Amino acid sequence: MSTTHEPRPPFPPFTRETAAQKVRMAEDAWNNRDPQRVALAYTVDSRWRNRAEFPVGREEIIEFLTRKWAKELDYRLIKELWAFDGNRIAVRFAYEWRDDSGNWFRSYGNENWEFDENGLMSRRYASINDLPIEESERKYHWPLGRRPDNHPGLGELGL
Repeated sequence: MSTTHEPRPPFPPFTRETAAQKVRMAEDAWNNRDPQRVALAYTVDSRWRNRAEFPVGREEIIEFLTRKWAKELDYRLIKELWAFDGNRIAVRFAYEWRDDSGNWFRSYGNENWEFDENGLMSRRYASINDLPIEESERKYHWPLGRRPDNHPGLGELGL
């Protein structure tokens, strides 16, 4: 795993366009569910709050994401830009997943992100709630991986 601070454009300060681009890049990476790849978007000492876990640094982020995607099967995520200012972006998101017993969930949340000058995320604070849903209530049906460009976003889906 790289321990360098390889630049990850776009860089702060963000415009509406570059903040939206950063959000979509994060969504795409998380939908590929590759902890090593996802971790490279964060600083080597990045600090997170995710529910009741507080990973620090890329190694802990990789461990966290590995556990997450082993539990949250058929994971599909949509993120949406909520606000931005300087080197910070606020995001709302919803993702669908099932557990190993076949129970489906939609998880809703908000994230606050802070970036360094290289475009790497140094802080990620996430608040998330899980809603059990029936399989028939699912709204995300694209093949695993990147959400197609023509798939509706959160607002269009009423989420």
